[in-house]
Amino acid sequence: MKGELLLKNCSCSGGENWRNCFENVPLFQSLSPDEMSEIASITEPRTFQKGEFIYREGDTGGKLYILHTGGVKISRLSSDGKEQVIRVIGPGEFIGELSLFSYLPFTDDAAALENSTMCFIDGGKLKLLMSKYISIAFKVMDELSKRLERAENLIKEISLNSVEERLARVLLDLSGEEREIILPMTKGDFASQLGMSQETLSRKLSSFQEEGLISLKGHKRIIIENREGLQKLL
Repeated sequence: MKGELLLKNCSCSGGENWRNCFENVPLFQSLSPDEMSEIASITEPRTFQKGEFIYREGDTGGKLYILHTGGVKISRLSSDGKEQVIRVIGPGEFIGELSLFSYLPFTDDAAALENSTMCFIDGGKLKLLMSKYISIAFKVMDELSKRLERAENLIKEISLNSVEERLARVLLDLSGEEREIILPMTKGDFASQLGMSQETLSRKLSSFQEEGLISLKGHKRIIIENREGLQKLL
């Protein structure tokens, strides 16, 4: 009951029923309302302003961070101070899972891309629930394997494929079956995630537009004009 009241009234729930914090999180979708109430009892709601850090490299972990609203950027800094965006997460996704299994400090930074609300779950108590509800443990392992696969694919893309190939592939992936793409981040962060400079990204986007492959609308809106043409670059 304590956890239920906490999330009913916290900023994380946005005034909605507390279950909305968890209903859209694949990690907990197999749990019953009573089991979700157990999760709620070990959860702390937090709100972050745009640009605010959720954690920094070197910080101690020990929590699972679930994004309820907004967006979060995970990045690292090279020795020369250059930022590499690793991934961007949206509502329903979580971060910090590695710190649940290791006492090592964080090796990356997590910052809010916009005003965001999150739910923090105490790691030690969550591990006890993972032993009780094995489905949670399996879903954490599944997410870890998917992220490892994405990291390996990113390394492959950067090391083996040209700038044009990388950009064409990510535009096709982001668009899905639609023509319009709204970038979930700044072009600088988008370029960093692709392993290129912002200047290179802007130059290649302009080149794609001149070739009739895409149309650029403002800073974050991209229209796919020639899907087959993009596919031929792969």
